[in-house]
Amino acid sequence: MADLGKPQNTIAILQKYHFNFQKKFGQNFLIDPRVLDKIIVAAGITKEDFVLEIGPGIGTMTQYLCENAREVTAVEIDRNLIPILEDTLHDYENVEIINEDILKVDINRLAQEKNNGNPIKVVANLPYYITTPIIMGLFESHVPVDSITIMVQKEVAERMQAGPGSKDYGALSLAVQYYAKPEIIAHVPPNCFMPRPKVGSAVIRLVRHEKAAVQPENEELMFRVIRASFNQRRKTLVNGLNNSPEIPASKEQIAAALEQLGLNPNVRGEALTLEQFARLSDILEQQRNIP
Repeated sequence: MADLGKPQNTIAILQKYHFNFQKKFGQNFLIDPRVLDKIIVAAGITKEDFVLEIGPGIGTMTQYLCENAREVTAVEIDRNLIPILEDTLHDYENVEIINEDILKVDINRLAQEKNNGNPIKVVANLPYYITTPIIMGLFESHVPVDSITIMVQKEVAERMQAGPGSKDYGALSLAVQYYAKPEIIAHVPPNCFMPRPKVGSAVIRLVRHEKAAVQPENEELMFRVIRASFNQRRKTLVNGLNNSPEIPASKEQIAAALEQLGLNPNVRGEALTLEQFARLSDILEQQRNIP
């Protein structure tokens, strides 16, 4: 089969099927073999691996995955792409195509059937609007995942990797870093895609921690504290938490908790590390349990 990483081959397939790009699915197909090779290397794909690909499009990356992995399952939401995928991937016997919304797929069952329940590798080229729900869905449902190597909007990749004190640091940074170690592998300009997106992209690899980066007493409360801290970025942490109906603590209790951590009462959420958020939520949890 023709290498779809080459633009002329992508154009030929799209014309053959009179394919119209769907804005609602955020479709931008990669047309740069060097970027495709970088993703394969970054994801560390070997002949031992079962790979779950999210959003294969016309099968460009899927071809590369099939060449390098033991087995690939590609989940594509757009049913108009299914006949194209059956065409572009018909030479490969180690691929299964599922026409479904990834958020509705039982990935635990898939990992069990295809990989004996061992951690799987996930590779994806994700549209901006669905990036966070998919990544957080994979982490929060405790699916056995070894790593997630994804192409996302450049700003989103920078947010995932950001540390305390930077303008990109926020709830997404903390949520991703709680579960995994993020590393930006490559920046990808708009001309590597068809059609060209308006913004730059980046390939980021998220390697899952064996156990979460911190061990809060109440994980759900910690994430409520994190969300409330960034909902009103300009406010001090005391005011941000006090304004949130999700935080079961008075202004005085919040101020006392920050004092216990040795933090200034006027500190903002963006200054705290993941460890400090975990400790803060533990103190608030203990206060709540004192009769």
